[in-house]
Amino acid sequence: MELDFERCYRAVDSRDQRFDGWFYTGVTSTGIYCRPSCPAMTPKRRNVRFFPSSAAAQRAGLRACRRCRPDASPGSPQWDVRADVVGRAMRLIADGVVDRDGVPGLAARLGYTERHLHRMLRAELGAGPLALARAQRAQTARTLIETTGLGLAEIAFAAGFGSVRQFNDTVRAVYGAPPSQLRSGNGTAVGGAGTVTLRLAYRPPLHAAALLDFLARRTLPGVDEVVDGAYRRGLRLPHGPGEATLTPAVGHVAATLRLTDLRDLAPAVARCRRLFDLDADPLAVDQTLAADPALAGTVAAEPGVRVPRAVDGFETAVRAIATQQVSLASARTTLTHLLAHTGTVDQEVVDSERALHGFATAEEVLRVADSGFRMPVGRRETIRAMARAVAAGELDLEPGGDREDTVRRLTAIPGIGAWTAGYLAMRALGDPDTFLPTDLALRRGAAALGLSDNPKTLDEYAARWRPWRSYAVIRLWRSA
Repeated sequence: MELDFERCYRAVDSRDQRFDGWFYTGVTSTGIYCRPSCPAMTPKRRNVRFFPSSAAAQRAGLRACRRCRPDASPGSPQWDVRADVVGRAMRLIADGVVDRDGVPGLAARLGYTERHLHRMLRAELGAGPLALARAQRAQTARTLIETTGLGLAEIAFAAGFGSVRQFNDTVRAVYGAPPSQLRSGNGTAVGGAGTVTLRLAYRPPLHAAALLDFLARRTLPGVDEVVDGAYRRGLRLPHGPGEATLTPAVGHVAATLRLTDLRDLAPAVARCRRLFDLDADPLAVDQTLAADPALAGTVAAEPGVRVPRAVDGFETAVRAIATQQVSLASARTTLTHLLAHTGTVDQEVVDSERALHGFATAEEVLRVADSGFRMPVGRRETIRAMARAVAAGELDLEPGGDREDTVRRLTAIPGIGAWTAGYLAMRALGDPDTFLPTDLALRRGAAALGLSDNPKTLDEYAARWRPWRSYAVIRLWRSA
């Protein structure tokens, strides 16, 4: 990945927070690497190198700055939105695939040989998959050291390290201090065993009200809820169930994660960041949309509107199919009845909303597909066919999947058309440039802003919003 020295150095000299996560500043005279916005004195040009990833900086023998904490900066929007192999690989690594399945498992998910995958990642990010996963393990370890009372040996294995020695060596190399020193004097409150509280950084602005309003209209009893300005939901994680509470605050989102197994910290964080679209670059998005007079007013009034994404692609697909041609309230009733049939959430919990659980799996939905839960036959058959494809591994609805291939496979399923496939590309797969011209609410929003509500005309007009049409969809829905 080519980094223009002059542009990067100007960002560092001005301590521009907008570039945090886009690149990392290595200072050869001190042996550390920083965020572009680090408040320390600007280093001399001759002592500066720029890196596309924290793993590349670590590979060059640099350790993380203990003042600006570059490892905790927002993720790069470039890797978050890209649909190519490198972008998909980064999302899978963030979800812990290398820790669970190794590099062979990552390569198999992407459909490439290990050697070719390593070559592509080195070319783009300056580090291979093992180094990228190592950088993530180090950040997970630091979070656990600072926010839990776990013993260091427990943290080593919870963060994904193969041994305590490897854990000690990595933490010392990355942070320039032993694990015990990172913990000393820390008074962070912990909510109980298996509970981790941390801050999820983002690039401002963040229009939290738009996120919470969107999610609140679609909550399901026993699965998720919006209470007192916070979003709570159950999670299905690789090593067991979990629960997340996300509370937007100034400069960060406060996250309280209750985990059955602390090895799921990195996947839980990745899914929460994905759900709130925290790795987006809102200034770039808003600049493009505000250039259109029709959207300039709403951008000025509500800067930083994000695309509410998903923690579970299959769940989003079932919700989307259930919502076809019916109101959100009607879909909520249908989905609640479905969950009760699968046993994911029993009726007592549905009525009381005391506990939160992850959505049903494809296998669980298939087991009750013929049990007669309230849903039109055609829609039920569509859900059944989609669940069968997911369970068989023929359909990948997670962000690491190939977007074009996934959309093609979705539209091959009877009952899934362009709207449903596009909606899933936007929310489940993270495509920033999806447009839904036939959507009724979107057309109403367009009319409210003085635009044509004719699908064909509107689709042609939306070309000026590329490559951020998904964000325009959210704004048009809000205008409706």
